[in-house]
Amino acid sequence: MGIDVRRAVDRADEELSLELFNAVWPQHAVTMAEVDSFKRAALAHADFVATLEREPAGSGFVAILPQRPTVGSVLLTVLADRRGRGVGTTLYREASRWCAAHGVETIEAPVEADDQESLGYAQRRGFVEIERYSKRVLELDGLAPPAVAPPKGVEITSWAERPDVDRAIYAVAVEAYADVPGGEDEVMEPFEDWLAHDMQGSGDRPDATFVALAGDEVVGYAKFSLTAAQPTVAFHDMTGVKRAWRGRGIAGALKRAQIGWAKANGYERLETGNEDRNEPIRRLNASLGYRESPGRLLLRGPLAPES
Repeated sequence: MGIDVRRAVDRADEELSLELFNAVWPQHAVTMAEVDSFKRAALAHADFVATLEREPAGSGFVAILPQRPTVGSVLLTVLADRRGRGVGTTLYREASRWCAAHGVETIEAPVEADDQESLGYAQRRGFVEIERYSKRVLELDGLAPPAVAPPKGVEITSWAERPDVDRAIYAVAVEAYADVPGGEDEVMEPFEDWLAHDMQGSGDRPDATFVALAGDEVVGYAKFSLTAAQPTVAFHDMTGVKRAWRGRGIAGALKRAQIGWAKANGYERLETGNEDRNEPIRRLNASLGYRESPGRLLLRGPLAPES
């Protein structure tokens, strides 16, 4: 059917792969800077570009991440008017071959919750849902910034103002990451790797990262992920509180500080994705006025069989 899939060999191929992804999924658009940061964090990765009758038709990205080293994380993209002609299946097969060559026998891939066509395609090939993330959105136009109002004895500041607390933030992350539904089996990176990959990527800013202090102890933090591809939207990346300090209103104070910062810095909308089993953060976001919209599913399934 005139389908050709090639592995990206230069920057032009990588940029084409991203261009195709952003065209199909504008709500998840990023820049090459974010892609480069993601690749630096991966143990291994590969880009693929698909053409149909010599015209760009889709792209594929596969990576092995340090948090989940036994699975291949895959993103497959096919232009709407090129679907149903075998492009996605060819990309799936190429990504599977790459995974097999790297000793990985399982694939994880996201799909939009309201994309029944893609979900059905994956289910017919043995993929099952393992995590479900509902999207929450807060429109900032006309919204008065709420008072931060931290609990007594707790101060909210930014990482930019306290650059010395990076190891203390990591101590919070060690507890918080493990307690996020779906993250129970993830491998926590050592401090230096976590700092480089989770806190110092192209979308991370110290002034957009907030820290909760009880005296000299860091008891919680919250950070945004930002991209020039969507300059009016700030994405909630992580909100974490030490186990011994939960239930006191610290997460709410951190979120309110984020809302105020976003308003002051010209952002128009905040977005977050909450795993449906994470009831505390879902309740908190609802109380702050975030509205629910269709999110994403994370699917897990087998490698494609050889044709």
